[in-house]
Amino acid sequence: MLSRCQVYVLKELSKEDLLAVLHLALKEDEFLKTKKIDLQETESLLQLSGGDARKLLNTFEIVVNGLPNEKTPITNDFVVKTIQQNLVRYDKTGDQHYDIVSAYIKSIRGSDPNAAVYWLARMLEGGEDPKFIARRLLILSSEDIGNANPTALVIANNCFQAVNVIGMPESRIILSQATIYLATSPKSNASYLAINNAQELIKQTGNLSVPLAIRNAPTKLMKEIGYGKEYLYSHNYEGNFKAQEFLPDEIKNTKLYEPGNNPKEASFRAFLKQNWKDKYGY
Repeated sequence: MLSRCQVYVLKELSKEDLLAVLHLALKEDEFLKTKKIDLQETESLLQLSGGDARKLLNTFEIVVNGLPNEKTPITNDFVVKTIQQNLVRYDKTGDQHYDIVSAYIKSIRGSDPNAAVYWLARMLEGGEDPKFIARRLLILSSEDIGNANPTALVIANNCFQAVNVIGMPESRIILSQATIYLATSPKSNASYLAINNAQELIKQTGNLSVPLAIRNAPTKLMKEIGYGKEYLYSHNYEGNFKAQEFLPDEIKNTKLYEPGNNPKEASFRAFLKQNWKDKYGY
């Protein structure tokens, strides 16, 4: 029996809390207390921290290391100029990492190339591995676009291969192209749902026997007991199709794939309805 666990939601620290942390660090931190620091303004430090004490201290350390001499005061302008090229506001092991990846994927799924490219840039500026991003595009191309635009998978795979060969900084251009293409493609999760449906059906029905007609028959004995005997070779018939049963008897007529609402899969639906008539309800 599973025991109950408590869930804690971390909230941003207040300005007062952050200032208290900062002043404590000035007094207690082994590195900072050795420095003569003229801290005149704190607004930019607090803003860049995003309410996170750890980020505040990391930012402050970068600023202190950027001081040309101990007489230089720490002002808002100095903080911004120092951090602009040095601070990575993207923690690849923290919540922000997952939040930004989520925003990126959802922007592509939501067909917004502007937001998608923005979140892509946030990841790249934060030092994210471009191969990680390319892998996510590969998954998305099937999960969220699928057969609404089969070329999406080709583009995503080409992007992945190119990123592996090219490397940064040029890979950012390839990732941008692929991101925009996927964001502006028609969307369908029909293939994703189909495999989920099939796996769920297997969990419910177990390992059903393969119909004799479509079993492999490599030996004479297998042929004698009926393996493959009633199989109808599709290419011998008009339109390269002949209606026959491919599913186990226990689940025959079960529809697992429902074409998506897009032009490409509408043609799939028409093809399936023409061939299978009312068998699967297309």
